[in-house]
Amino acid sequence: MFTFLTVVQAIVALLLVVVILIQKSEGGGLGVGGSPSGMLSARGAANFLTRATGGLAAAFVILSIVLAALAVNKTGDDVDTSLQRAAVPTAPAPAAPAPAPTDPLAGAANPAAAPAAPAGGATPAPANDPLSGAAGH
Repeated sequence: MFTFLTVVQAIVALLLVVVILIQKSEGGGLGVGGSPSGMLSARGAANFLTRATGGLAAAFVILSIVLAALAVNKTGDDVDTSLQRAAVPTAPAPAAPAPAPTDPLAGAANPAAAPAAPAGGATPAPANDPLSGAAGH
């Protein structure tokens, strides 16, 4: 019953959207034309579409209320509770102290801790030193 009424609700909603879109608005919209006499005249079409909009809106609201009432009465027996956690809290394990971070530039500010010069006696110029004349590009 619930599924059937849900399908009817979707159809009523679709019809309501269509009826609203084909009405002539003040700006022109998607309004339908028609012959000057009969049901599709300007006044007859407006009257019919206004009544259809009101009827579909009333049906939509009534179906919404009925579906909400039916949804409240549904039982929740199909809920799987096998993954529920235990209600007893466990004490967290003590955290190990974090190791001290190693600084790769620790000796850079201390010239005594700088690495020894190469065996050839000449110290190579740094690649990014603009005063040495070496092309570091």
